[in-house]
Amino acid sequence: MLVPDPKVVRKLLTRYATLQIAQAERESAATARELEDVSYTLCVMMGTTDIHDAIARADALLLTGGRAADPDEDSGLSLAV
Repeated sequence: MLVPDPKVVRKLLTRYATLQIAQAERESAATARELEDVSYTLCVMMGTTDIHDAIARADALLLTGGRAADPDEDSGLSLAV
């Protein structure tokens, strides 16, 4: 399995969180489209179809320093919203 670059994953998670906050503060069509694009990209990079699963896998990847990890293993920590 290919492992995504942790720097790219971290940037996407940051962008996702920023867009979630922006959309919650003031809904806009442009923000919603960008949020959908970032969500899709995260899902593709992490090999899943659900954004929550993608975030869990991204968190696991970042917690292991870029090595593939078991996303079902609960560390009790989350790096994303």
